[in-house]
Amino acid sequence: MIPMVDLKTQYQNLREEIEAGLEQAFIGGRFILGPNVKAFEEEVAAYVGVAHGVGVASGTDALHLALLAAGVSAGDEVITTPFTFIATAEAICYVGARPVFVDIDEKTFNIDTEQVAAAVTPATRAILPVHLFGQAADMAALEVIAARHNLSIIEDCAQSFGADTADNRKTGSLGLAGCFSFFPSKNLGCYGDGGLITTSSERVAEHLRVLRDHGSWQRYHHSELGFNSRLDELQAVILRVKLKYIDQYNAERRRVAQRYGEALAELPDCILPYQEPHGTHVYHQYTLLSPHRDEIRAALAAQEIASAIYYPIPLHRQAVFERAYQETHLPISERVASQCLSLPIFPEMSDLQVDRVAAIIRSTLLGK
Repeated sequence: MIPMVDLKTQYQNLREEIEAGLEQAFIGGRFILGPNVKAFEEEVAAYVGVAHGVGVASGTDALHLALLAAGVSAGDEVITTPFTFIATAEAICYVGARPVFVDIDEKTFNIDTEQVAAAVTPATRAILPVHLFGQAADMAALEVIAARHNLSIIEDCAQSFGADTADNRKTGSLGLAGCFSFFPSKNLGCYGDGGLITTSSERVAEHLRVLRDHGSWQRYHHSELGFNSRLDELQAVILRVKLKYIDQYNAERRRVAQRYGEALAELPDCILPYQEPHGTHVYHQYTLLSPHRDEIRAALAAQEIASAIYYPIPLHRQAVFERAYQETHLPISERVASQCLSLPIFPEMSDLQVDRVAAIIRSTLLGK
């Protein structure tokens, strides 16, 4: 069996450090916004290169609270991608705004910046790019658009912890706020749910701290209606341990991606992930395109090898959104959704495992 991600092996490698940290947290007895949450917030902010980190309960909450702190509200429009997990658009709807879906770049699968520029209207309040599969969106172009129209940029960094842009800036440092998810399968993942927002704005950071804790700036003093969205102290312990190894983990993911690329090069009906010549891809997913996707997936499953489809239905075609976007046609997103297949990729993956996956794909495609 080859899984999509091997959290069991990762835990075994980190077990002593994690259990020692958890024991200290248990002894300390501060389980809500305790010292490990504060330390983790500071460590992530320093890693990303911003002034503040604000831990929250999930990546979805990170997006939701960041939009609120940016002042996005009912009647506003937020331009985003349809080729992402639904949380990206859900958060926009939670604040009463309307997602404006534009198509993706066919090579990177990230949002097409030319279409972003064309979609701006007087109602546009923000742009919400997703750094999909671990590769940064074209932030330089988005920053120009945002500056021209006085828009906020809220980065969805759920899949891009540690990724760099072409000009060597970390994702999460480029917009008004960067939103991270620590779902267990993420490059930096905890053992439950968790999220964090990065920002260099003191005003935004203070507002986020109020929003995450029932709208309170001081205990039992509430300036607005807020939420119960605090990063758990025990998850912060785990994340602090893993953060020390994130660059190593991402380098191992690139090793796996390179080996896949060499083994699968020049196959018929198979488009491999495109990597921008500059910047750093962290390969949260290794996603290829093939019109024979379902056959490849079946062949892998027959040999107990996992695979996944991220994402089978673009958001504008989801039942919850479809009626409102009947006239929205985004052909690249729709084609990619019909052909994409993500292969196992994780830091602990051996060369033999990569070769086994690749051999099955080669056999499937060359046997046609």
